[in-house]
Amino acid sequence: MSKIKSLILGSAATLVAVAGAQAADLPVKAKAVQYVKVCSLYGAGFYYIPGTDTCIKLGGYIQADYNINGNNYDNPGGIGAISTAGAIPAGVSGTHSRDSAYYTTRARAQLNLDTRTATEYGVVRTYWSSNFEHSSGFGPSSGNLTMDFGFVQFAGFTLGKAISNFNTPWGAYTANVNSSAYIGGADNATGITQAAYTAQFGNGVSASIGVEDNTTIQRAPVLNASAGLGAAYLFTGSIGAATFTPGGLFGNGGARSPDFVGNIRIDQAAFTAQLSGAVHNVTTNYYGANETTGHPDDKWGWAISGGLLLKNLPTGPGDKFSVDATYTEGAPKYVVGGTVGNSYYSFGSSDVGYQSFASGALLDGVYATGTSLELTKVWGVRASYLHNWSPNWETGVFGGYTHVDYNGNATGIIQTALGIPGYNPDFNIWQIGTRTAWTPVQNLTFSAEVLYTRLETNNSGTVTVAANPTGWKPAGTYEFKDQDMISGNLRVRRTF
Repeated sequence: MSKIKSLILGSAATLVAVAGAQAADLPVKAKAVQYVKVCSLYGAGFYYIPGTDTCIKLGGYIQADYNINGNNYDNPGGIGAISTAGAIPAGVSGTHSRDSAYYTTRARAQLNLDTRTATEYGVVRTYWSSNFEHSSGFGPSSGNLTMDFGFVQFAGFTLGKAISNFNTPWGAYTANVNSSAYIGGADNATGITQAAYTAQFGNGVSASIGVEDNTTIQRAPVLNASAGLGAAYLFTGSIGAATFTPGGLFGNGGARSPDFVGNIRIDQAAFTAQLSGAVHNVTTNYYGANETTGHPDDKWGWAISGGLLLKNLPTGPGDKFSVDATYTEGAPKYVVGGTVGNSYYSFGSSDVGYQSFASGALLDGVYATGTSLELTKVWGVRASYLHNWSPNWETGVFGGYTHVDYNGNATGIIQTALGIPGYNPDFNIWQIGTRTAWTPVQNLTFSAEVLYTRLETNNSGTVTVAANPTGWKPAGTYEFKDQDMISGNLRVRRTF
């Protein structure tokens, strides 16, 4: 009996020992590790990059556009916007001939990345934004890649591609979706490479100053009319396919100086106001085919702008009203900026000629052999009102006016080059439009926009063209006449 008892007790002891050993071998439940930690310092959507003190936010949107009688970029309404190379862009053009498309489409994916790091010098910020898109006129699988913004901000400095300090904070998108539908002021659709400094004085008051690359967005062509102008220029305002070759119609010289830009801004809960200015160096090429022909002296152009945005209006929560005005001399791209083109034209019906037309060229300046450089004066105004009917519905009304004015000397140069003594190169652009948007769920918006555009010529009567001036209009008699156009846009955007 004792042997059996001893065996049982021994077995029990063995089981206890084994069980204890197994219990000791079991892993202890580890404390949860927060691999991605929310960063609440800079607003919603920021997270700490694991293992660092840098916060990051990823965002973007997917967007589809359907345009009626309008181009995705440069052509509000039926206006054809000729590039500096003289090529007619794909899609809708102002010819209204059989090569004109009645609609265009665009699918776009935008991605952006925002990082912030707190340092003893303040927050160090980097920002990047690019668009991947496919538009009418491209191949079935190819598309377009752009980098709209890419900059570093440190201790008040902004270095890289960012919104120009000339532009108002609300830019060209207070009540509309298409930047080219807002001719009359600077455009913030894309950034410009710069080195700038912003000082904060407290109570929402700030001032900025910087230098900006003027070889792309802020530079319009210079016309060298020495070689004469034909009906192609008369019809389109284009300077043709001429390049930087000396003696060509494209009379710009190489860049000599960046633009110097600055602003003073007041940002309050009820309003934002800004006064901004810029100086712009206009360079010229030679009169003729080489340096022995001489050239006119370069000149400095300038621009000034003032704007006001009213917020928290009594008409409803989120309602806004904005107005701004810009005046320039030798720097017209501060009035018609962004991706909008430099030349405009449109054709229509006529009772006294083959067709009617209006055209205009947006130029920094004009010269011809033996003359000085004559700078172009351009001014514009624009305004918008945005009303929220409910948290899901909003309607905007917007409009703009631009006047392009060539002085007497520039007008005489163009008249001589065209061989039309009474020709007036001045022109105006009027625009008014409305947009209604529906946001059924957060960050998903459907919108519809209608835009009326009027291109006004300062000429009357008719002109007879003896030879085919372009590849798409015949010789004949044409009537100078203002042109009216209506265009539309349907858009869906999902932001994330």
